[in-house]
Amino acid sequence: MKDFDFEKLDGQLLKTFLLILEENSVSMAAERLDVNQSTVSHSLNKLRRILGDPLFVRSGQGLTPTETALALKAPVLEVLDKLQSLTDLRPFDPKSEKMHFVAAANDMQRDLIFPHLLRQAWADNIALTMELRPSGVPSVGLLRDARCDLILTPLPPDAPDLMQLKLFTGEMHVFYDPACRDAPKSLDDYVQSDHVSVHFALGGSSDEVIVSRDLQAPPKPKVTVSNFAGLPAFIRGTELLTTQLKLMGKALLQSLASAPIPFEIEPVSVYMVWHQRSTNDPAHRWLREQITEISRKTMV
Repeated sequence: MKDFDFEKLDGQLLKTFLLILEENSVSMAAERLDVNQSTVSHSLNKLRRILGDPLFVRSGQGLTPTETALALKAPVLEVLDKLQSLTDLRPFDPKSEKMHFVAAANDMQRDLIFPHLLRQAWADNIALTMELRPSGVPSVGLLRDARCDLILTPLPPDAPDLMQLKLFTGEMHVFYDPACRDAPKSLDDYVQSDHVSVHFALGGSSDEVIVSRDLQAPPKPKVTVSNFAGLPAFIRGTELLTTQLKLMGKALLQSLASAPIPFEIEPVSVYMVWHQRSTNDPAHRWLREQITEISRKTMV
């Protein structure tokens, strides 16, 4: 390992290595890179020759990284970060570049922002593609390990190498079917009602944003669903309630009635979060600017 020829390494090889390490699969890495499997296999074999280590060994249906591969993760990320920092020196025109981003957001934030962003980009003849993943209650590792380019969330992970920008702040409302019940008139009425909550498949709950001096803890839900889009089907035709951002009445929950919560509750902010390595990248900066502008218009 001491005598390997580092001049044969390049950014694409290192990116391929990280994706194989993340996915434990050559085929999944190829899908992420939008290349065929043989291209990734060729890159892996080249890395093995350069580094003098197998890096990955087959185990069951996937690949298991060697100790060398695991030890290389942090320095490879550091090298790619430094390479990416060079991009602020290059000219940038969104219409002359092919851009691809991976964003993590639950369906509420996803549907408020990204359909508008993509429609506008395509109307402007910008070659933009996006991979949208659920975030649950996001972890630092989502960004630190380069599994996504940015996160939209009301529960931003906190770390010194992560940057965040508040996109908007909104009131929380209670949503219900007006054909089956009235809005709760008091704290007791709210607490004694049956509720629907979102418990994300990746962990965490939408109830974590409900902070109130009057409410010791959110009521235990009678029904939980894995995403916000599942809420209307369970509320319509029942006396169930759900507590969500008032803004959702413009999108996912537009078929329901809403009313202010009958007690004092903290407003909820949604943040855009990214790793500091992306701050000066002009394409990433362009993406952040588009999201910020769409968020501003959405709140009008």
